[in-house]
Amino acid sequence: MTRLRGITVIMGLCAALTAGAAWAESSPFVGRWQLNRAQSTLPPGEPVPKDLICDIARADDSHVKWSVTVLTAEDRPHVETFDTVANGEFYPISSETTASFRLTGDTLQVTFKGPAGQSDAHTCTLSADHKQMIRRGVLAEGDGRTVNYVDVYDRK
Repeated sequence: MTRLRGITVIMGLCAALTAGAAWAESSPFVGRWQLNRAQSTLPPGEPVPKDLICDIARADDSHVKWSVTVLTAEDRPHVETFDTVANGEFYPISSETTASFRLTGDTLQVTFKGPAGQSDAHTCTLSADHKQMIRRGVLAEGDGRTVNYVDVYDRK
């Protein structure tokens, strides 16, 4: 579950930003977001990054483009850039993982599937003042065991 979670913490945050498609060019999701470790509830045993920053360059109804920088506990930066569609269909995001994004009103539902039947399904919303993004999810192992989590991100 940790490998899938590692992929999905990055992809999930970024996919959540696709929700900006519901708004005009001034999407409240466009900008810079930072993981709020104190307010987040990670799954047990999950490694906590020293820092996680997501820069959103585009969020409209056809594509979303962003980059994510994760600073590991060993002070190693890991940067990834993404450009994806949010039409509810599953697309490969790595050689072993697929993802589906669906925007419904002011929430974004995202599901990731791994090679052994594991999944990560979550819903992303913004706080009323648009200063925080909240991602509530459920990780499921291939054998049906589940773990709930909440990630909170602050606008920088």
